[in-house]
Amino acid sequence: MRTASLGLVLSLVWAVGCGDPESPVTPTGAGVPIELAQLRDEVLSDIVYDFELSLPASMDEPIDGRVEISFAWNDPSGRDLVLDFKAPAERVRTVVVNGAADGYRTVNDHVVVPAAALRPGPNSMALEFRAGDEALNRNETFLYTLFVPDRARFSLPIFDQPSLKARYRLTLEVPEAWTAVANAPLESEEVTGEATTRILRFAETEPLPTYLFAFAAGEFEVDEAERDGRTLRMIHRETDEEKLARNRDAIFDLHFDALEWLEEYTAIPYPFPKLDFVLVPFFQYGGMEHAGAIFYRASRLLLDESATQDQYLSRASLIAHESAHMWFGDLVTMQWFDDVWLKEVFANFMAAKIVNPAFPEVNHDLRFLLYHHPGAYAVDRTAGANPIRQPLENLDQAGTLYGAIIYQKAPVMMKQLELLVGDEVFRQGMRDYLNRFEFANATWYDLIAILDRLSPDRLEAWSRVWVDQPGRPELITRTELEADRIGRLELLQEDPAGEARVWPQAVTVLLGYRDSVEPHPVRMTGPSASLDSAVGRPRPDFVLPDASGKGYANFRLDERSRDYLLAHLPAIDDPLVRGAAWVTLWDAVQEGEVGPSDFLRLCLRSLDTEADELNVQRILRYLGRTFWRLQTAEQRTAVVGQVEELLWRGLARAEATSLKGAFFRAYRDMALTPDGIERLRAIWSEEVDIPGLVLSERDLTDLAFELAVREVEGWEGILDRQAERIDNPDRRARFDFIRPALSSDPEVREERFESFREEVNREHEPWVVSSLIYLHHPLRAEHAARFITPSLELLEEIQRTGDIFFPKSWLDATIWGHSSTGAADQVRTFLEARPDYPPRLRGKILQSADPLFRAASIVHGS
Repeated sequence: MRTASLGLVLSLVWAVGCGDPESPVTPTGAGVPIELAQLRDEVLSDIVYDFELSLPASMDEPIDGRVEISFAWNDPSGRDLVLDFKAPAERVRTVVVNGAADGYRTVNDHVVVPAAALRPGPNSMALEFRAGDEALNRNETFLYTLFVPDRARFSLPIFDQPSLKARYRLTLEVPEAWTAVANAPLESEEVTGEATTRILRFAETEPLPTYLFAFAAGEFEVDEAERDGRTLRMIHRETDEEKLARNRDAIFDLHFDALEWLEEYTAIPYPFPKLDFVLVPFFQYGGMEHAGAIFYRASRLLLDESATQDQYLSRASLIAHESAHMWFGDLVTMQWFDDVWLKEVFANFMAAKIVNPAFPEVNHDLRFLLYHHPGAYAVDRTAGANPIRQPLENLDQAGTLYGAIIYQKAPVMMKQLELLVGDEVFRQGMRDYLNRFEFANATWYDLIAILDRLSPDRLEAWSRVWVDQPGRPELITRTELEADRIGRLELLQEDPAGEARVWPQAVTVLLGYRDSVEPHPVRMTGPSASLDSAVGRPRPDFVLPDASGKGYANFRLDERSRDYLLAHLPAIDDPLVRGAAWVTLWDAVQEGEVGPSDFLRLCLRSLDTEADELNVQRILRYLGRTFWRLQTAEQRTAVVGQVEELLWRGLARAEATSLKGAFFRAYRDMALTPDGIERLRAIWSEEVDIPGLVLSERDLTDLAFELAVREVEGWEGILDRQAERIDNPDRRARFDFIRPALSSDPEVREERFESFREEVNREHEPWVVSSLIYLHHPLRAEHAARFITPSLELLEEIQRTGDIFFPKSWLDATIWGHSSTGAADQVRTFLEARPDYPPRLRGKILQSADPLFRAASIVHGS
């Protein structure tokens, strides 16, 4: 993104040079400063990397490499050239520029090549180096790269910014038994003279940003499928043949269908020569869209027999999401990571369009509502709320941009944009955008300019409030009655920040009567709107400010409507209306307008009659959050018997396996009575079967963990036996890692937490998060409170060393089990003592701690 003109960039560079006009210098600050990125945009082009890496069988041995970089350079000011590489002084062995071993220097995480060694036009640079392990994710028998957003430079010497798209050639020397996959097809292979390793050469890629360059190598199996002349390959480490057989066809079908749909929608053929997908055990994310080689967390695709409907939908959405990235993000890439949200919103938005036809039995408006709004609201209601598009001064802070606002709020915004301009204009805009910027870079404003030309609406002003500013409006209905009929009905929009902002949007106000509901669509373009269509209608039993599943606000219920929904919500016929009411009532709980005990009782009543599985799963989530976070220990004890009885009844009544699985997991997580715990133990020991539900190894492992946290008699033996049940070495390694966090011995749990101070013990981030969840379980919250402040003190280091979702996951897992005043005070004290704390990390803390602050206020009045 060129947020500054070249002249401004040059002035900044001159400033770095202490004002000496004869000695302009290139910025070499830590990370990748935007000034450096913008300057390189101006002086570099036609980049090709040719990497050669030797991957040893033992992860204790280093990975040595060589790269030849060819590029065009043209800088009239004659500034030095800066290449990015972490710890270059320790890792770079030789640098040869244009055939000469000219001097170079290292500054921060950069290799600086003197301008005297360069010439206008084509240049070449060769480096011999030792690769950094930080982004290579090395395990005993496999490794995989993960370079997003700025971690390519952690392992390889590279110009690490998304706007410098380049072509890549890759040669890997691997142990003879290993399989390898990269962005491009395998071009050739040969066995070395010792016959213990193989040389694998991959074809040159299409132009890619550094964060999408990828490879994986190790002991993998390869499965493939072909349809209509297109071949896809699945690379995996799964040892359970039944699980593979049960999931294989669906996984391939979902990929084939997604690619076919995207080709038709975009009118652009799949942009890359092949598509492999690698199922990585305990991958840091659900998936990563490396061009031609998508990486997935294996458990997100290889589902258990007890998988819920939500898990099946999530798998389909994930595959569609990563497939959409091949066009949105890979073919056309953001200029700078301040627009990282743009590729994510397109992927999520397109994923919904792709998935919907494959699940005709699902209410997709309800799915859209429940998948996006609660997560986005959980951030936008906090003091740490951030806008969709955030400024970014340095690429090393790009990981802090990710979160629910990008993944959940942005698709709601995009849906509102599509409603505003219309389906056909929106689709044509997408096609124009992809064609104009294919294999290049673009910004949000480039897209807005395209849509502005196709639409009469003023989209730049619309974008400012939706995209560039945080928060959400409050929408309130005001009803005036005349002889018990509606004389006037207004929808009022208020800005909770007091800045008089207006969020233009389409909503549907619902008038609810005991036997019917009446939708009244309205487009909000100002602070208020009158619903003339409602005038003369009888006084409703309730008014729901939006029942469309598309509006975005804190929809405030009047007292009459709130009371009616608390009493009669289960009787409403329309599942979308019920879902919208649940989301709205949960907001009311967070605002202190609905008591948590009243809400919990509504959850229990509704679960006895709710027929839509999406709503059931949402209610179960709300029930769990209310049970653990908004009830005192005494209140939990008083209600847990009723909770267990209701959940077990729901499990027995459910016909669909996926619904049985949802009820069982809720029962497992909340059971606390002696009878309930004994029932869990009997299920784990396979003394009791659940008719219609086959529990997987993962189900039994999680059940063993819950029994250990509850410190049932013989809990250590339960864990020993469960360990013996696990044949897969990757899953066994996870089990062994988490086990200390389950101990009944506080000293063992403290040692486990202390071990996380060492970076090497945080390499398997999902395992660390699972460990923290058990350390901070509400049943152990009193002891775990001692970990809160040290966890916050580690956050800056975790942001520097971890992957993009790890800081927020670390915070969520640390805080989730706490609701006490003391825990809330720890967080507040930490922030108050650090007024200069990095703003984005402060925002993450405030987002994660918001449920804690609200719980302390609601439950304890503090």
